[in-house]
Amino acid sequence: MSTRLEKGDAAPDFTAPTDQGSFTLSDLRGKHVVVYFYPAAMTPGCTTQACDFRDSLSALHAAGYEVVGVSKDTPEKLAQFREKEGLTFTLVSDPELEIQKLYGAFGEKSMYGKTVTGTLRSTVVVSPEGTVELAQYNVKATGHVAKLRRDLKIDA
Repeated sequence: MSTRLEKGDAAPDFTAPTDQGSFTLSDLRGKHVVVYFYPAAMTPGCTTQACDFRDSLSALHAAGYEVVGVSKDTPEKLAQFREKEGLTFTLVSDPELEIQKLYGAFGEKSMYGKTVTGTLRSTVVVSPEGTVELAQYNVKATGHVAKLRRDLKIDA
């Protein structure tokens, strides 16, 4: 299992493959970064959440936020997800679950009444200095982006 991050913690830096090359979190120092973790591309809940981020991207960018999605999917599957849903933000591949564990986004959860181990749908907002501004775990796919925008005081 992994330890959850809290406001003020140093956000772990990482470099990982994407569907378009490679991504390093520290390359975005000086910007706010929304790093969100989702279980699997092209599933109903993950598609809803990704499309909500896509549809809110202009408002997030206007407020100075970048968005990065992280899942265990291969870069090839992420490319299919991007193409199918018209996603325009970074999608990171974490097949070994290393980033998810660093961010506390992997552990026990309840699915259909059973306890299972897997990706915890989570969002961590990283400050321009590289510390955690906000950490939300076990969020709902539907309505999460709207709630996040309210929490960050980002208007439409």
